[in-house]
Amino acid sequence: MSDEKPARETIAEDARIDALEARLKAANEREEERNQPKVQGVDANYRSGNRVLADLLGGIFGGLVIGWAFDALVGTSPWGLLVGLFFGIGVAFRNIIRAANTRPEDHE
Repeated sequence: MSDEKPARETIAEDARIDALEARLKAANEREEERNQPKVQGVDANYRSGNRVLADLLGGIFGGLVIGWAFDALVGTSPWGLLVGLFFGIGVAFRNIIRAANTRPEDHE
């Protein structure tokens, strides 16, 4: 009786199962990579919008403050303020146009 073979022999690991597991792993990795959010473009656009807003507000308020200070020192009541305002607007638009004409690769 001791020479009898067992009713079921142990089955060696099948090559098809290994190949299937490798394909499943590769598919899961591709799926995870595809589902990751792409935040580089969004962040770049958000930063660009904030820069335009800062240039616009900074130019206008800077021109107003410089024009008001010039009026306070010299005594040319509204003219220094108006000239400073228009100068600030011009500087703001020049900065915005310059930022719009640069390539995104130049900033990195």
